[in-house]
Amino acid sequence: MIKSLIERRLVRAAFCVALGALSALGQAPWGFWWLTLLAFCAVFWLLTFAQNWKSAAWTGWTVGLGYFAIALFWIVEPFLVDIARHGWMAPFALLFMAGGFALFWGAAFALAHRIGGRLQAAAGIVLLTLVELLRGVIFTGFPWAMIGHVWTDHPILQLAAISGAGGLTFLTLFLSGLPVIMRTYGSGLLVSALLLAASWSYGTYVLRSTEIPETGKFVRLVQPNAPQHQKWDPRYLGQFFARQLAMTAESADDPLNAVIWPETAVATLLNEADVALAAIADAADGVPVVFGVNAQVGQTYRNSLGVLDGAGHLVETYHKHHLVPFGEYVPLGELMAQLGIRGMAARDGGGFGAGPGARLLDIEGLGRVLPLICYELIFPRHLRQTERPDLIVQITNDAWFGNISGPYQHLAQARLRAVEQGLGLVRSANTGVSASIDPLGRVLRQIPLNQTGYMDVAVPGALPPTLYARIGDRSVTVLLLLLLVGVFAARKAIRD
Repeated sequence: MIKSLIERRLVRAAFCVALGALSALGQAPWGFWWLTLLAFCAVFWLLTFAQNWKSAAWTGWTVGLGYFAIALFWIVEPFLVDIARHGWMAPFALLFMAGGFALFWGAAFALAHRIGGRLQAAAGIVLLTLVELLRGVIFTGFPWAMIGHVWTDHPILQLAAISGAGGLTFLTLFLSGLPVIMRTYGSGLLVSALLLAASWSYGTYVLRSTEIPETGKFVRLVQPNAPQHQKWDPRYLGQFFARQLAMTAESADDPLNAVIWPETAVATLLNEADVALAAIADAADGVPVVFGVNAQVGQTYRNSLGVLDGAGHLVETYHKHHLVPFGEYVPLGELMAQLGIRGMAARDGGGFGAGPGARLLDIEGLGRVLPLICYELIFPRHLRQTERPDLIVQITNDAWFGNISGPYQHLAQARLRAVEQGLGLVRSANTGVSASIDPLGRVLRQIPLNQTGYMDVAVPGALPPTLYARIGDRSVTVLLLLLLVGVFAARKAIRD
């Protein structure tokens, strides 16, 4: 009997992991949103069979394990750049990342069982949305591959201007869970289909009826295509730098307002880069240049962005303030260093220091720009400024992310940020995908992954501030808490 029980539990766990894996296929680059909906419908149906909170937690954790193992499997790629030093950590990184984030889902399902009773599917929808929002802030946050990101390539993305990724996540789970909540599956499917059609129609209307203002400004995006295993190799540094200089010096059909190089495009420390900056200014021939570089500030190194004006003077420096844990710095760094664990992207194996925070840059001819360096883009809270920028500029090095899903998921989040803020966004990526994105999240032009090249793009104009740009996640959070209270009250009424 014990053997039979274990076998049934293992079969159920395997089924839940498989459902989680299938639901992750709605993420970029696959985009199978319908598979996400079907998989979560099955998940909420399974949740109704949980006999106790432990069973519900196990369901949530195993589903989350499958989901994050697929959605975040690119996390092994950075460890494979230098296999001799870091390769042994790759499977542990994926296991701990997927298993750790799955704990949020396990906790949500356990609480759904305790609060929801017969309405635990409804409670599960609300609580899973809440923990997805929590995942974006707790322990510095990591809101990558949120469930709502499955709509990035579809008209429903336009709802992000109202509710952000949290609202898209709730919509996704609500569409999936309605047939289970209503218990008459045919009626639930019909209501879900009607709600899906209404959301899709709204997004289509926004896309067709919104006119994007023209700015008359143009920027050049430079993509040198430096593979990560060669990027810091002294044998290739001169080659990559010369490649960027040559693309910067090419003539343009329209007068350029700026040239944008990717993250750490200049290999020399900013404090020692006078010769390199002079070469960049000479190649730009009077056009401002935005570039990525490392800088030394006091005793720490920083991942930075510099701006040269038309005369070749360094007029702005921005230091990345939201660093990548275990990449650019290591929590409990001194202890971890004794165990041989150091940040992979940190200069000279030591940790980077964080900059003072997000701020706007005034760039000659381009206007007020919000600079973001790589990882900072995934946090919507960093884009909500006291003063609104004219444009978002992201520089990044996605060579760390491999070639399958990581770079495309990063691009998808850039599109989501543009819609949330109603702002144009341009991104220069070392190996791709460099792109120009309008305030409706449409990719206007791009340089594909792993291609060397540059492109001159018109700077998209800004739309009026969106509701999400003004209030962020507050409205969705309040709505979810009210719904949770409603579920609890409904359960009590049913019981009475």
